Amino acid sequence: MLEKREDVIDRSIVGALIEGGIDFVCSLPCNMLAGIIEIIEQERRITHISVTREEEGVGIAAGAHLGGKKPALIIQNSGFGNSINALLSLTQLYRMPLLILMSHRGDRNEQIAAQNPMDEAIIPLLEALKIRYCCISSRAEIGSIREAAVDAMTQSEIRAVLLERELWDEED
Repeated sequence: MLEKREDVIDRSIVGALIEGGIDFVCSLPCNMLAGIIEIIEQERRITHISVTREEEGVGIAAGAHLGGKKPALIIQNSGFGNSINALLSLTQLYRMPLLILMSHRGDRNEQIAAQNPMDEAIIPLLEALKIRYCCISSRAEIGSIREAAVDAMTQSEIRAVLLERELWDEED
């Protein structure tokens, strides 16, 4: 049976996380990221914790780092604002590495109006917070996830990766 294109993309993303050394993930639900989270839940090389708030994930990821893990946080960009204080006063202040993998919600095809405000705000916020980021909109760019993970861990900094809707909509 052939895998769906979305499944191949999700597996490639998880593979890039593993190649980047990520072995601990906190996540919040997101329909765009559901396939990635499902794969991570089954992946023995990654400890996965489901959280209820973004800042909770930041705190747990910080503790995981102190315990020797290489953490990532998987969230929607619309929830990023909830994590800012924890990111600045804990992760950034104490130079703890963290990869943030975000769905970029709120574009022209968004069905949920509450997702729209962070669409335009996310890039200026990341820049104001001095968090380096990249945007992934095609399969050819998925390797940037590994690079961002390695960079976050070796530089002891926060790195963000925005997964654009076009990544899953891309034609073969």
